[in-house]
Amino acid sequence: MRAAGGATGGGRVGAEAFRPRAALLATILGSAMVFLDGTVVNVALPRIGRELPAHLLGVLEAQTYVYNAYLLTLASLLVLAGAISDRFGRRRIFLLGVIGFAAASVLCGLAVNMEMLIVSRMLQGAAGALLVPGSLAILRGQFQRDAQGRAIGMWTMGTSAVTVLGPLLGGILVDVASWRLVFLINVPLAAAAVVAARAGVAETPHGRGQRLDWAGAALVALACGGLAFGAIYGEERGWRGPGGVALVTLGACAVVGLALELRRSSHPLVPRDLFRARPFMVINISTFLIYGGLYSLFYWIPLFSQGVLGYTATAAGAIGVPSSVALILLSTAAGRWAARRGPRFFLTVGPLLMALGASYLALVPSTSRAWRLGFGQLNSFIPPTDFMLQILPGIVTYGVGIGLMVAPLTAALMASVSEAHAGVASAVNNAVARVGPQLIQAGLFSAVTAVFVAQLGVRGLGLSPMVPPAQVSLRAAAASAATSGFHLVALICAVLFILGAAVNLIGLRGAPERLPAPVPVGQG
Repeated sequence: MRAAGGATGGGRVGAEAFRPRAALLATILGSAMVFLDGTVVNVALPRIGRELPAHLLGVLEAQTYVYNAYLLTLASLLVLAGAISDRFGRRRIFLLGVIGFAAASVLCGLAVNMEMLIVSRMLQGAAGALLVPGSLAILRGQFQRDAQGRAIGMWTMGTSAVTVLGPLLGGILVDVASWRLVFLINVPLAAAAVVAARAGVAETPHGRGQRLDWAGAALVALACGGLAFGAIYGEERGWRGPGGVALVTLGACAVVGLALELRRSSHPLVPRDLFRARPFMVINISTFLIYGGLYSLFYWIPLFSQGVLGYTATAAGAIGVPSSVALILLSTAAGRWAARRGPRFFLTVGPLLMALGASYLALVPSTSRAWRLGFGQLNSFIPPTDFMLQILPGIVTYGVGIGLMVAPLTAALMASVSEAHAGVASAVNNAVARVGPQLIQAGLFSAVTAVFVAQLGVRGLGLSPMVPPAQVSLRAAAASAATSGFHLVALICAVLFILGAAVNLIGLRGAPERLPAPVPVGQG
């Protein structure tokens, strides 16, 4: 009888030990789908443009909306989704998001024209908004202290690995089978996430019975959508015409309106306590600066390496692999150390290393030898000496900085809020990380274009700042002008990283900071 009782007790202990692992797996799979579909579709866009008809839009415009419709819907709905998750139960909303994302992915895979694909991508973005903040909120409730930092580090490592390998997998699926599999691959991932969530995630509803601030939700959507879409729209059209400026102005007005609504509402979408918490505000300000520079630099490196240095698309994509490997290798340890010792060291040193790497890339000359990575020739897999000396040290330094920064920033954010507000806090930070880069990127594009045109002295030819013209007589001059533009981008990004490090150094304490538990509903 004792043996049987012991076996039963051991089974219970084993089941309890399995639950956190299952919860971690569920959150990694759910978030990975969202991150993956933000990048992998780029590989499939050329094939999609050739195979799907566009009845209402031009092919190139339709391809742009296939990419941006997803990101804009995701950014616009993140804060509302985080609030819904906190109020109605994170397990329930997470599962709804996973199932909805899988269903929208099937619609994407079955699309018969561009218009159907764009609408399906918007549905993907709406479902994805339910996943990312809910994932981190689940980890916040499932793990405590050192274990929480380690779990967030593993979440960062897992989602980063999928994001890194995603474009490669997508390219193989497109070349060997069909672009439709790029979307349909989400179905088995979603099924595994559902099984893991049901096994490991306990329901943790908060604030049940409270009404949602729908006016605040509408203002958040207008703010995020107006700012992000306005920046994209204006950038694509060189800020010619009033459309981009009008959208950005609408977004800015919505931000002001949101501040007033949060002060007025008795049940604000984003709790006012969050904005009174110094660590939460510090982390979001540094997120705007650091992620604005991070995404901008990763956007310009492939353009510069292909348009000026002559790298193939595969080689240009391989440039970022060292940074991604550093992120994967350092995330778990950095998250654990930050939870134990406080995030300030990592959130200062990490961005400073990123600034050092970006500054090194600002020295790359336009004459650096091309790396023509390809198949069939052994030497084509070996980077030239120019790459090893002029690019790789900067990329590695940059990657180490990212690896030291990402998981501690996420862990610090989760530690700065009470568990009841973890979902909406994560959503706010994710929205800042997605809208900020669009605004900064729009400014960078205008600055690079101005430098390119001024240095080349061919105003009116309509040349793209990162693609040298076909005319032989202008090729060297255009390469030099485009290189100056890239150097400007790298230096501005370095300044953004330094500013982010300064904000963290001044604003954060050495030890993790938490908010007091919220007042129960109906009290205070």
